[in-house]
Amino acid sequence: MPSAILKKRRNARAESGSRGEDAYAALKSAIRQNIYPPGHFAAENEIAAQLGMSRTPVHEAAIRLQEEGLVEVLPRRGILVRTISSRDIRETYELTIALESMAAEVLAARPISPALNKIVAHLESETKAMEAALKKNDLDQWAEADDRFHEILTGECGNGRLSRMASTIRDQTHRARLLTLRLRPLPVKSAIEHRAIIAAIRKGDPAAAARNAAAHRRRASEMMIP
Repeated sequence: MPSAILKKRRNARAESGSRGEDAYAALKSAIRQNIYPPGHFAAENEIAAQLGMSRTPVHEAAIRLQEEGLVEVLPRRGILVRTISSRDIRETYELTIALESMAAEVLAARPISPALNKIVAHLESETKAMEAALKKNDLDQWAEADDRFHEILTGECGNGRLSRMASTIRDQTHRARLLTLRLRPLPVKSAIEHRAIIAAIRKGDPAAAARNAAAHRRRASEMMIP
Protein backbone atom coordinates (compact mmCIF):
# COMPACT_ATOMS: atom_id res chain seq x y z
CA MET A 1 0.00 0.00 0.00
CA PRO A 2 2.72 2.59 0.89
CA SER A 3 4.50 1.88 -2.40
CA ALA A 4 1.25 2.42 -4.32
CA ILE A 5 0.73 5.76 -2.55
CA LEU A 6 4.30 6.86 -3.29
CA LYS A 7 3.88 5.86 -6.93
CA LYS A 8 0.65 7.85 -7.13
CA ARG A 9 2.39 10.90 -5.65
CA ARG A 10 5.31 10.57 -8.08
CA ASN A 11 2.89 10.37 -11.00
CA ALA A 12 1.02 13.43 -9.70
CA ARG A 13 4.28 15.37 -9.45
CA ALA A 14 5.30 14.30 -12.95
CA GLU A 15 1.90 15.34 -14.32
CA SER A 16 2.14 18.67 -12.52
CA GLY A 17 5.64 19.20 -13.91
CA SER A 18 4.41 18.42 -17.40
CA ARG A 19 1.60 20.96 -17.08
CA GLY A 20 4.11 23.50 -15.80
CA GLU A 21 6.33 22.93 -18.82
CA ASP A 22 3.33 23.23 -21.13
CA ALA A 23 2.28 26.51 -19.51
CA TYR A 24 5.85 27.83 -19.67
CA ALA A 25 6.23 26.92 -23.36
CA ALA A 26 2.84 28.41 -24.29
CA LEU A 27 3.39 31.67 -22.40
CA LYS A 28 6.94 32.08 -23.65
CA SER A 29 5.86 31.51 -27.25
CA ALA A 30 3.05 34.06 -26.92
CA ILE A 31 5.47 36.65 -25.53
CA ARG A 32 8.21 35.95 -28.09
CA GLN A 33 5.76 36.26 -30.97
CA ASN A 34 4.20 39.43 -29.45
CA ILE A 35 0.81 37.75 -29.18
CA TYR A 36 1.21 39.09 -25.65
CA PRO A 37 2.95 42.35 -26.59
CA PRO A 38 5.02 44.53 -24.24
CA GLY A 39 2.76 46.08 -21.64
CA HIS A 40 0.12 43.34 -21.93
CA PHE A 41 -1.52 42.43 -18.62
CA ALA A 42 -3.44 39.25 -17.87
CA ALA A 43 -4.71 37.57 -14.73
CA GLU A 44 -3.27 34.12 -14.05
CA ASN A 45 -6.78 32.65 -13.87
CA GLU A 46 -7.55 34.10 -17.29
CA ILE A 47 -4.42 32.54 -18.81
CA ALA A 48 -5.14 29.24 -17.07
CA ALA A 49 -8.63 29.18 -18.57
CA GLN A 50 -7.22 29.86 -22.04
CA LEU A 51 -4.75 27.00 -21.65
CA GLY A 52 -7.29 24.65 -20.09
CA MET A 53 -5.35 24.07 -16.87
CA SER A 54 -5.29 25.17 -13.25
CA ARG A 55 -3.69 28.37 -12.00
CA THR A 56 -0.76 26.61 -10.26
CA PRO A 57 1.27 25.63 -13.39
CA VAL A 58 0.60 29.06 -14.89
CA HIS A 59 1.96 30.75 -11.76
CA GLU A 60 5.05 28.49 -11.80
CA ALA A 61 5.61 29.34 -15.47
CA ALA A 62 5.23 33.06 -14.72
CA ILE A 63 7.89 32.88 -11.98
CA ARG A 64 10.32 31.27 -14.44
CA LEU A 65 9.59 33.93 -17.07
CA GLN A 66 10.09 36.65 -14.48
CA GLU A 67 13.54 35.25 -13.70
CA GLU A 68 14.29 35.47 -17.45
CA GLY A 69 13.23 39.11 -17.54
CA LEU A 70 10.20 38.64 -19.78
CA VAL A 71 7.38 39.37 -17.33
CA GLU A 72 6.67 40.92 -13.97
CA VAL A 73 4.48 38.95 -11.59
CA LEU A 74 2.15 41.29 -9.70
CA PRO A 75 0.99 39.58 -6.47
CA ARG A 76 -2.75 38.93 -6.35
CA ARG A 77 -3.18 40.75 -9.65
CA GLY A 78 -1.58 38.91 -12.55
CA ILE A 79 1.25 38.98 -15.07
CA LEU A 80 2.60 42.05 -16.86
CA VAL A 81 4.70 41.56 -19.99
CA ARG A 82 7.76 43.74 -19.65
CA THR A 83 8.22 46.58 -22.09
CA ILE A 84 11.34 46.96 -24.24
CA SER A 85 13.22 50.25 -24.06
CA SER A 86 16.13 51.40 -26.20
CA ARG A 87 18.36 50.81 -23.17
CA ASP A 88 17.08 47.22 -22.91
CA ILE A 89 17.91 46.65 -26.57
CA ARG A 90 21.36 48.20 -26.25
CA GLU A 91 22.29 46.17 -23.17
CA THR A 92 20.87 42.97 -24.67
CA TYR A 93 22.81 43.42 -27.87
CA GLU A 94 26.03 44.19 -26.00
CA LEU A 95 25.73 40.79 -24.34
CA THR A 96 24.65 39.14 -27.59
CA ILE A 97 27.70 40.49 -29.41
CA ALA A 98 30.00 39.07 -26.73
CA LEU A 99 28.33 35.67 -26.57
CA GLU A 100 27.81 35.09 -30.29
CA SER A 101 31.31 36.22 -31.26
CA MET A 102 32.67 33.74 -28.70
CA ALA A 103 30.38 30.99 -30.00
CA ALA A 104 31.55 31.59 -33.57
CA GLU A 105 35.19 31.61 -32.42
CA VAL A 106 34.75 28.33 -30.54
CA LEU A 107 33.07 26.68 -33.54
CA ALA A 108 35.78 27.85 -35.93
CA ALA A 109 38.47 26.49 -33.61
CA ARG A 110 37.02 22.97 -33.76
CA PRO A 111 38.70 20.47 -36.10
CA ILE A 112 36.83 19.57 -39.27
CA SER A 113 34.50 16.65 -38.58
CA PRO A 114 31.14 15.26 -39.75
CA ALA A 115 29.53 16.89 -36.69
CA LEU A 116 30.94 20.32 -37.54
CA ASN A 117 29.98 19.92 -41.20
CA LYS A 118 26.42 19.17 -40.10
CA ILE A 119 26.30 22.34 -38.00
CA VAL A 120 27.62 24.40 -40.91
CA ALA A 121 25.03 22.83 -43.23
CA HIS A 122 22.26 23.80 -40.80
CA LEU A 123 23.55 27.38 -40.63
CA GLU A 124 23.60 27.52 -44.44
CA SER A 125 20.08 26.05 -44.64
CA GLU A 126 18.62 28.71 -42.35
CA THR A 127 20.40 31.43 -44.30
CA LYS A 128 18.81 30.15 -47.51
CA ALA A 129 15.43 30.10 -45.75
CA MET A 130 15.93 33.76 -44.83
CA GLU A 131 16.62 34.66 -48.44
CA ALA A 132 13.59 32.71 -49.67
CA ALA A 133 11.34 34.43 -47.10
CA LEU A 134 12.67 37.86 -48.06
CA LYS A 135 11.93 37.21 -51.74
CA LYS A 136 8.31 36.56 -50.76
CA ASN A 137 8.36 39.63 -48.51
CA ASP A 138 7.45 37.36 -45.59
CA LEU A 139 9.21 39.15 -42.76
CA ASP A 140 7.80 36.88 -40.06
CA GLN A 141 9.27 33.79 -41.73
CA TRP A 142 12.51 35.68 -42.25
CA ALA A 143 12.66 36.47 -38.52
CA GLU A 144 12.02 32.82 -37.61
CA ALA A 145 14.82 31.58 -39.89
CA ASP A 146 17.16 34.28 -38.59
CA ASP A 147 16.37 33.28 -35.00
CA ARG A 148 17.08 29.61 -35.81
CA PHE A 149 20.46 30.57 -37.34
CA HIS A 150 21.54 32.26 -34.12
CA GLU A 151 20.09 29.46 -32.01
CA ILE A 152 22.25 26.95 -33.91
CA LEU A 153 25.32 29.19 -33.68
CA THR A 154 25.20 29.39 -29.89
CA GLY A 155 23.40 26.14 -29.14
CA GLU A 156 25.83 23.93 -31.05
CA CYS A 157 29.09 25.67 -30.13
CA GLY A 158 29.87 23.09 -27.45
CA ASN A 159 29.84 25.45 -24.46
CA GLY A 160 26.76 24.63 -22.39
CA ARG A 161 26.89 27.68 -20.15
CA LEU A 162 27.27 30.01 -23.11
CA SER A 163 24.34 28.29 -24.84
CA ARG A 164 22.06 28.72 -21.82
CA MET A 165 22.93 32.39 -21.39
CA ALA A 166 22.47 33.07 -25.10
CA SER A 167 19.10 31.30 -25.10
CA THR A 168 17.71 33.63 -22.44
CA ILE A 169 19.06 36.74 -24.14
CA ARG A 170 17.83 35.59 -27.55
CA ASP A 171 14.24 35.80 -26.33
CA GLN A 172 14.76 39.52 -25.79
CA THR A 173 16.45 40.12 -29.14
CA HIS A 174 13.73 38.18 -30.94
CA ARG A 175 11.00 40.33 -29.38
CA ALA A 176 12.87 43.52 -30.27
CA ARG A 177 13.39 42.26 -33.82
CA LEU A 178 9.68 41.58 -34.33
CA LEU A 179 8.68 44.94 -32.86
CA THR A 180 11.02 46.91 -35.15
CA LEU A 181 11.00 44.67 -38.23
CA ARG A 182 8.56 46.80 -40.21
CA LEU A 183 10.01 50.09 -39.01
CA ARG A 184 13.42 49.69 -40.64
CA PRO A 185 14.78 48.92 -44.13
CA LEU A 186 14.53 45.37 -45.46
CA PRO A 187 17.26 43.22 -43.84
CA VAL A 188 18.98 42.33 -47.12
CA LYS A 189 22.49 42.38 -45.61
CA SER A 190 21.83 39.78 -42.93
CA ALA A 191 22.22 36.72 -45.18
CA ILE A 192 25.48 38.12 -46.60
CA GLU A 193 26.82 38.62 -43.09
CA HIS A 194 25.68 35.15 -42.06
CA ARG A 195 27.64 33.67 -44.95
CA ALA A 196 30.76 35.55 -43.84
CA ILE A 197 30.42 33.87 -40.42
CA ILE A 198 29.87 30.47 -42.04
CA ALA A 199 32.88 30.91 -44.33
CA ALA A 200 35.17 31.71 -41.40
CA ILE A 201 33.95 28.64 -39.48
CA ARG A 202 34.50 26.47 -42.57
CA LYS A 203 38.04 27.79 -43.02
CA GLY A 204 38.86 27.25 -39.35
CA ASP A 205 39.57 30.95 -38.76
CA PRO A 206 38.43 31.73 -35.18
CA ALA A 207 39.45 35.40 -35.30
CA ALA A 208 37.51 36.08 -38.50
CA ALA A 209 34.48 34.13 -37.23
CA ALA A 210 34.38 36.16 -34.01
CA ARG A 211 34.92 39.43 -35.87
CA ASN A 212 32.18 38.72 -38.42
CA ALA A 213 29.68 37.59 -35.79
CA ALA A 214 30.32 40.71 -33.68
CA ALA A 215 30.05 43.05 -36.68
CA HIS A 216 26.77 41.43 -37.75
CA ARG A 217 25.07 41.93 -34.40
CA ARG A 218 26.59 45.38 -33.94
CA ARG A 219 25.11 46.58 -37.23
CA ALA A 220 21.71 45.15 -36.26
CA SER A 221 21.75 46.99 -32.94
CA GLU A 222 22.73 50.27 -34.62
CA MET A 223 19.72 49.96 -36.91
CA MET A 224 17.31 48.85 -34.20
CA ILE A 225 17.98 51.23 -31.31
CA PRO A 226 17.11 54.49 -33.15
